[in-house]
Amino acid sequence: MDSRKALKAAAIVVALAALAGKVLWRADERAAAPGADLVQTPGERGFTLGSLAFAPCELDTGQTAATTSAWCAPFQVPEDWQHPDGRRIDLKLALVRGSAALAERDLVVLLAGGPGQAATEAWPRARAGFAPLLEHRNVLLLDQRGTGGSNALDCKRGDDAEVEQPFDLERVRAQTRACLDTVSAHANPRFYTTGDALRDLEAVRAALGGPEFDLVGVSYGTRVAQQYASRYPQGVRSVVLDSAVPNEHVLGTEFARNLDVALQAQFAACSATPACAKAYGDPWANLLRLRERLRAAPVDVAYRDPFDHAQRTMRLGPTALAGLVRMYAYLPETSALLPLGIARALDGDYASLAGQIRMLGRDLESLADNAMQLSVICSEDADLLPAHNDDAATLLGSEFVETLRAQCAIWPHGTRAEDFHAPFTSDKPVLLLAGEFDPVTPPRYAEQISKTLPNGRVLVAKGQGHSVMARGCLPKLVARFVDTLDAAALDAGCIADFAAQPAFIDFNGAAP
Repeated sequence: MDSRKALKAAAIVVALAALAGKVLWRADERAAAPGADLVQTPGERGFTLGSLAFAPCELDTGQTAATTSAWCAPFQVPEDWQHPDGRRIDLKLALVRGSAALAERDLVVLLAGGPGQAATEAWPRARAGFAPLLEHRNVLLLDQRGTGGSNALDCKRGDDAEVEQPFDLERVRAQTRACLDTVSAHANPRFYTTGDALRDLEAVRAALGGPEFDLVGVSYGTRVAQQYASRYPQGVRSVVLDSAVPNEHVLGTEFARNLDVALQAQFAACSATPACAKAYGDPWANLLRLRERLRAAPVDVAYRDPFDHAQRTMRLGPTALAGLVRMYAYLPETSALLPLGIARALDGDYASLAGQIRMLGRDLESLADNAMQLSVICSEDADLLPAHNDDAATLLGSEFVETLRAQCAIWPHGTRAEDFHAPFTSDKPVLLLAGEFDPVTPPRYAEQISKTLPNGRVLVAKGQGHSVMARGCLPKLVARFVDTLDAAALDAGCIADFAAQPAFIDFNGAAP
């Protein structure tokens, strides 16, 4: 067969394979490049990538019967990487295929937040932000060890989990010891740190045949992304940091202050609107008044359960109020409800706040039950927490840090690299996304990180909160960045269209 006929025959084979959906990776002219041997071998019920055999699976969608289709592969790693002959743990690994018959060879990797959130559980909600990326690429989901389907460090709360009780460090210590007893039956919490997770992710990359990763970190996942890119730069093609945490930052030290600053800015936007100012006056002052009232006398609230409509009673105090306000401040749609709920409570109607607390508790149940966050914070941050702080006057108060100290005095500590808290320095293309009103990772964090990134760029979404990648035009900008690897050249004029969510004047919404 002459060369022209051979080329023609090869083209026909490739075209037929693409039409049949049998080719997963786009041909790469750089035969010697990383991942060049990453070729799909099709089977009747799945395919192999590198040494991993993927089969169809369904990813649960939280609190519904709906599922999301994906491809899963078994993957096992040593619990203690220093002693690989010891206990081994199974990690949940899934791949979401893009719409292209011939996908790009690099893999997009979602690094979930928390600490304690599982990537496969976060995916159904995160998927909208990845839609343009899925046009040409596949997405890899690895539940970080200690979360989801990766030997989760779960400690179920008791029946009184939704009953507010006075702050009691002795009760905190007892609960921590009980949780440690529970997880120690199947795990050594010392080995569930960010550093251990980095080894896992690199092992997955090797098993896949060495592709380059496009890392997409969200919240705590941005810590994982920065650490991985620093320690395994050969495996990184690009980095997206959504709601970023600087390496230098000690988790827990600024939660209370950041929340107050974000709430005051959100409520100031409300007060600047005539209809909102007329309805509520100063929402921040209203919140502080309500907190003091509940401090003086917690209230037993009768409300109808938003899930099963049963009549229930909740003891509502300042801690539950602060928890609701903190989490509702994350998203503009929920923060827009706060001035209304606070005002109604001041008028003696607490039912709406109680129902919202109930919904929030159910929504965050899996994260609240997960103790992997203690393995991370106690190993990586606890010894750097300040001995004294001025958080007592804030909405959250100093109880959060005091609780962490009490828990970490009991929880086993893993190791932390000497340069763990050094600034992230890299010449990789990095796109940083931030929300103007983010109550936990404010835009100044992204600006701080970008100072040591010559190929980095920060985009701030006006009026938005925490985790903004799925907002407005940002999914398309992220996809464009991953395609071009040029953050500076992005035409990001569309972010000027972002604006704050108007506060609800009543439960029908904002005033016209």
